[in-house]
Parts: sequence; structure tokens; C-alpha cells
Amino acid sequence: MKLINTKDSVGQMLCHDVTQIIPGVKKGPAFRKGHIIKEEDIPVLLSLGKDNIYIWEVNENMLHENDAAEILYELCRNEHMHHGEIKEGKIEAIADIDGLLKVDIDRLNSVNSQGEMMIATRHNNFPIKAGDVLAGMRIIPLIIEREKMNKVKRDVSGFSILRILPFTLKKVGIITTGNEVYYKRIEDKFTPVVCAKVKEYGGQVIANRISSDDPEMTVSFINELLAMGAEMILCTGGMSVDPDDRTPYAIRKASDRVVSYGAPVLPGAMFMLAYKGVVPIVGLPGCVMYARRTIFDLILPRLMARDPVMREEIDGLGEGGLCLNCKICTFPNCGFGR
Repeated sequence: MKLINTKDSVGQMLCHDVTQIIPGVKKGPAFRKGHIIKEEDIPVLLSLGKDNIYIWEVNENMLHENDAAEILYELCRNEHMHHGEIKEGKIEAIADIDGLLKVDIDRLNSVNSQGEMMIATRHNNFPIKAGDVLAGMRIIPLIIEREKMNKVKRDVSGFSILRILPFTLKKVGIITTGNEVYYKRIEDKFTPVVCAKVKEYGGQVIANRISSDDPEMTVSFINELLAMGAEMILCTGGMSVDPDDRTPYAIRKASDRVVSYGAPVLPGAMFMLAYKGVVPIVGLPGCVMYARRTIFDLILPRLMARDPVMREEIDGLGEGGLCLNCKICTFPNCGFGR
């Protein structure tokens, strides 16, 4: 870059976007990178506070901010996403489909620790919709050493920083447990809530069974739903420490392995996750029926994207695991589970 007086810049090429801000009306480029400055542009540039301006001088050892931003995007790029227009040196990654955003945090931190460059993303394991912005990236100065960008490409090569896992799990079975529902002492208000959450991610409830507190009946229903082709089984109710609550026992008996019984999340401490082969078998505590957001909302997107959940990941939910039950719920755009 070469710094010159704006009044002497006619015929020169801008090497960066020049931003114009009109409060409440506009924030965007008045002139784009590559614009050849004309006589009539001088008063506009001066009105924007540009008494001096940078013009472009070719240097093979340096990269312009737009070119460097494209390299950062390539480090993030993966299936099911595209980039937006480069504006003022910044480029964004945008989702093409609904799905679960996965962020390679180690690679992300490696880029951001290089200095003079940055990538900001949404949270790892964030449910996103087509058209959502996933990340924004840019370098800090207007130009950067070409070798520095080559180095970060070498350091972060092999895997993309971002992935989108589509919601491919479709067939869901539900087992409602409890003598009070089985003997029709009360109405089942749990199942409609769970069905609605499953449908948010494109799932279909293929069968619903109502079981008494007899764990053997619950186990038989789990096996029946598995035989029907259920790709996930949700067991509602019977998850507390009361002597009649035997759902955890039934899940243990029907599954191959238990990931966790109990979670550092409120609402949702009595949550249970197990697997029969690759099929998740989930025990949902009563809070899922009445609380707007619970641990089920944190784990469900991952299960619907067939993203295996590990015990240590559930154990790590304690920080941010307290839902504040805000009067106006903005989940997932809030701190719950983050």
C-alpha cells in the first residue's frame, strides 16, 4: 500500500473498501476495493473523513485483505455451505441446509492464535437452518504477508474447521411410562410435547406405547419398537428416585451400554442416555413435559444428526447448564448449554 493525500489520488486504485455510515440508515461501502478514483469522488471521500488514503501498489510478497479472507474461508469450507459476498475485507460462511454445526475448536484456536487474522463462529453443536450465518472471517490489517497465510494453511490442513451434519434420523418411537397413565387415571400430556420437539428436526413418530411401572413391560415395548425399525426410542416418565419409578432399570436392561444417568443441567438432572447398537434409548424426566427448555433440547439435535454423545460431553454441560427460564425465550440464541 502507498499512503497519499486524497486530493492527489485521482486516477489511483483503492486497495480497500471505504465505509460510509449514516446512523439508522446505512453502514456499507461507499467505494469498493479496485475502484479508480475520479475527480467527483474527492469531495465524498473528504466528507467521510478520508484526508489521506491508501492506494494499491503490487507486491508479490503481500496479500490483500480480500484475498486473505478467501483463504480463511477455504480453511472453514465444507459440504452444505457457501460463502457470501466479501465486504470490507470480511467474508461469511452460510448454511445451505438445516443441520447441526460442528466446529473443530482446536483448529479454530490455531488460526486465531496466529495473529493478524480471525475466524468467529457459532457455538459447536449449534442447530442451524438453511441461510444461517455460520462464521465470519477476515484479517486485521489491510494487507498481510503471503507466507503467513501459507503457514496457517499448512498448520490447519487436512480437515475443515466447520461441518454441518444434516438431520437424518427420522423414525422415532415413544414409550410413555407410569401406572397413572397406563390405568388412565390422568391424561398423557407428555407425548404431545415430545412429538412436537421431534418434528422440529424432521423426525416422525412411528409408534407410541403406554407402559405400566412394570419394567418388563417397558423392556418388551423397547424391543418391539426396535423391531419396527425405530432409530431412536424416547421413554417418558418414571425417571426419579421414587420406588415406583423403574424406567432407568428398564433402559439399562434393554440397552448395550449406558452413557449417563444424571446430568449437570437444570431442568433435566434425571436425564438418561443409553444405546442399543447405534440406536439411542433416552429417558426423559418429567421437566421435559412442562419446562420450555431442558437438557432434551441440548441433546436432541445431536441425536437427530446421528452425532454420538459421550459421557464426558454430558459431564461438561454444568457450565451454562442452568436455564434461567426467561420470560421471553430466545433459545438456542442464549447461554443455556453454551
